Amino acid sequence: MIYPNVRKGIFLERPNRFIARVEAAGEELICHVKNTGRCRELLLPGAEVFLSQSDNPNRKTKYDLIGVKKGELLINMDSQAPNQMVEEWLKSQNWIPGITQFRREVVYGASRFDFYLERENGARGFLEVKGVTLEEDGVVKFPDAPTVRGIKHIRELCKAVREGYEGYLLFAIQMERAAYFTPNTAAQPEFLEVLKEAKEQGVVLLAFDSSVNIDRISLRDPVEIRL
Repeated sequence: MIYPNVRKGIFLERPNRFIARVEAAGEELICHVKNTGRCRELLLPGAEVFLSQSDNPNRKTKYDLIGVKKGELLINMDSQAPNQMVEEWLKSQNWIPGITQFRREVVYGASRFDFYLERENGARGFLEVKGVTLEEDGVVKFPDAPTVRGIKHIRELCKAVREGYEGYLLFAIQMERAAYFTPNTAAQPEFLEVLKEAKEQGVVLLAFDSSVNIDRISLRDPVEIRL
């Protein structure tokens, strides 16, 4: 995934979850934040951030805030990037063998899964993607805040598996050099228990880190999951 017209800036403040004030080359810019999560450990005053300039003249904001430096670590914080990366990953080499076709945004039961998959052995399944931006001492975690929607999707995946589908849950880590992934029980203890139940019922849990530059991101290597 490639971003056009990227420039560097300094984060000033986030008046609301959609908007950030950023200083770039002496100019104050109002930017769209491409992540509605809290990101409190990332968007700190003075943090180095990266902006992608839009060529859409009808937009209210000219720039998207897509990345931030946390110390020496560059973290992509575009919430749309994980699904785009996974789509590119499904079109090339991937860790789900024999995929013959897939579709995005498919309704099943009371949920809309990110991907529907068919494999050459006749198997059909669903793949749900979660973007991960929370990092603590090299360990990456999800969620960064309680997620009712995330719990619902995992339980729907379990239901699909019980009804004969394959189920995959992929954590797309939006940074490099992750030591391992683990559920963030401090934010939501229930998430750990739901992941354990999903694994026991046959949902395949996957985690991958990413190759991240200021103007591009792509899935890279599998990361250990510790429950």
